[in-house]
Amino acid sequence: MPAKLATTTCQRFLFLTAFGWMAATTRGDCLVELSFGHASPDSAIASLRMPGEITAKLTPWQRRLCDRLTAFAKGDDDDFLDVEIDTSAMTPFRRRVTEHCRKIHRGQTLSYAELAEKVSAPGAARAVGTVMRKNPFPLIVPCHRVLGAAGKLGGYSAPGGLETKRRLLAMEQAK
Repeated sequence: MPAKLATTTCQRFLFLTAFGWMAATTRGDCLVELSFGHASPDSAIASLRMPGEITAKLTPWQRRLCDRLTAFAKGDDDDFLDVEIDTSAMTPFRRRVTEHCRKIHRGQTLSYAELAEKVSAPGAARAVGTVMRKNPFPLIVPCHRVLGAAGKLGGYSAPGGLETKRRLLAMEQAK
């Protein structure tokens, strides 16, 4: 994490989308965490792990992120590759898995084993699954595009679980 971000206070904000309430924590123009699929604002905020002040006055960068995520929830295509994410607390393995997962294009999937191979860790499918389960940037890091062996859905930690994962994959295939 750049030194400038280390001294910047985290901000939290909420917004409503077709996927329910989303909540995000940012530090400067960097995403620290994102949560989606919540039935209420309280549930969305409670899902965030990082402390921060809730803000109603969004920065231009936060507003653009909200707009992009809202459009994505309606079915628009966006790879979010330009969104800076805070990976400073991640191990090198977790960072590699996260970065490779970001490159899985809409409408495509990889298995946990294939993603493990891409990060030069053959045989580490379970470890990749753990990284996906703890992904603090769902949608931005599209962990819903990572499947179990033989195309099984595996798991999904967002509210709604596997039904949410099915919905995301079906939406992306429709395009």
